[in-house]
Amino acid sequence: MEGFADSETSELFPREYRSLLETFEHGEALYKVRKDDAGADVYFRLAFQKASVLEAAVLLEKKRRFLEQQEQIAELSAKAEQELLMRAAAEAEMRLVAQQLSESKRVTHKKNREPQPSLTTTYTVRPSETLPQISARKEIYNDSTLWPIIYRSNRDQIRNPKRLWPGQVLVIPRNFSRDEAVDARRFSSKK
Repeated sequence: MEGFADSETSELFPREYRSLLETFEHGEALYKVRKDDAGADVYFRLAFQKASVLEAAVLLEKKRRFLEQQEQIAELSAKAEQELLMRAAAEAEMRLVAQQLSESKRVTHKKNREPQPSLTTTYTVRPSETLPQISARKEIYNDSTLWPIIYRSNRDQIRNPKRLWPGQVLVIPRNFSRDEAVDARRFSSKK
């Protein structure tokens, strides 16, 4: 019975293990103290049967734990695989975003190299046009309230800002300050 003294068995089935030891010790006491071979033999056989049942129970418990560990490993493996797939998808998405960003930079760079439509520095007046209409044109200022800037730059040609002559060539200033634009808007709102 001393070979059977397994710490794992005593941990898994402590009550059954104690019962087995007590049965064996009782048989030993009968054999050594009372010299009762037949009585001791009954206890030894009973201890042997208990040991066989306990050994089978330990094997079943070990198998159950092994299968449980295998399930946990399978779950962890599945989670790890899912995490790897998610990480790979995130990396692919990041590469795609980087590629799109790179492509947009390339397109922007091409746009920057393409000649921009030049903003005119002069404008020829057409029949029945007014300074606000000219100022509102996209190639001029795209803002009808900035007409006083054109008027101030062309005072030598324009006596009355409400009267323009077809064919007049007006100078269109491009470098004006923010204050001048605010002042022009203020002036146009008064007229």
